[in-house]
Amino acid sequence: MTTDASDAWKQWHEERVESVSAPYGPLALTATHWIEDYPDGRLPDIPGKWVAEPDGVVLTAVEADGLTVAGRPFAGETRLAADSGPEAGARVALGEKRLVVLVREGVWGVRVYDPSAAARRAFRGIEAAPYDPRWSVPGRFTPYDSARTIRLGNADGRERGFELAGELVFPLAGRERTLKVARRADGGLWAVFADATSGDTSFRFRFLFPAAPDAEGRVTVDFNRAQLPPCAFADHFICPLPAPGNTLDVAVEAGERRLS
Repeated sequence: MTTDASDAWKQWHEERVESVSAPYGPLALTATHWIEDYPDGRLPDIPGKWVAEPDGVVLTAVEADGLTVAGRPFAGETRLAADSGPEAGARVALGEKRLVVLVREGVWGVRVYDPSAAARRAFRGIEAAPYDPRWSVPGRFTPYDSARTIRLGNADGRERGFELAGELVFPLAGRERTLKVARRADGGLWAVFADATSGDTSFRFRFLFPAAPDAEGRVTVDFNRAQLPPCAFADHFICPLPAPGNTLDVAVEAGERRLS
């Protein structure tokens, strides 16, 4: 059983390394521009004019700008919704770069993914602790009566709303612990947490994505799969910081720790 779990973890870790180092993975992010910060519509090092409206972004460009939209050379005006698929499939491109349209709390932005990014070239791997079954424990999820939105600081220094779905309770290092968690679209959970290793032998906070709880709220809490947030790979991500109470007073010597 443990061997199977260890093998599954090794595969997970290999897939994580492959994913973050992919041509349009998080290491390729070189900029996040919020359009409201550029009233003239001219974003740094990005051709064309980008104007945010309540329901999308209007892009105006000439052929000499070198932009493509949906794989074709673009000239004229088009309205862009937020990209929802993989970054590699973003509608707008500039050569090999992908210009990803996003929106957060009504604020529109453009992210630049560049396969030639210095961080991607310099990547040597993710330092992670070997699999240890002691860090995989049974948990129970208790949903709130209704979702609770709190204001949290983000890695970019701004504060944004974060919707919490409930609390995850589990035993760890001889005591019962609790993490406030969000619910993902597939029913799985998302915890943003810190611990006694954070900022020392591991990144300053990490993410954990337990599977969807069963009908009675039972779910496995496996810290072997604690992972670095996107902002550990590029400064231009806006990762939420841990919610109040989500800093564990135990050293979680498991999962991903930092870049090698």
